[in-house]
Amino acid sequence: MAVIDVHRSHSLDHEHARQAAETLAQDLSKQFDVHYQWDGDVMRFKRSGVKGQLDITPQDIHVHLELSLLLRPFKNRIEQEIHRQLDQLTQG
Repeated sequence: MAVIDVHRSHSLDHEHARQAAETLAQDLSKQFDVHYQWDGDVMRFKRSGVKGQLDITPQDIHVHLELSLLLRPFKNRIEQEIHRQLDQLTQG
């Protein structure tokens, strides 16, 4: 199992942090066919071979994904996309 674990500090208010997380999830959903669902301030990701979550705190956005052996070759691509999106979205 390959793990992606990304923490990103931010200075966004709660509403903008949640919008940033939603934008990230929509993009990942389109690119990697990942389904997501909000549970309070936690977004849960799931698809065959992937599970994880995104947590929002007042100072931090934390993305934790677990990839199956079959998706391990895509780990770097997925992780780079998460970093790229968070760089863009947290510049608010």
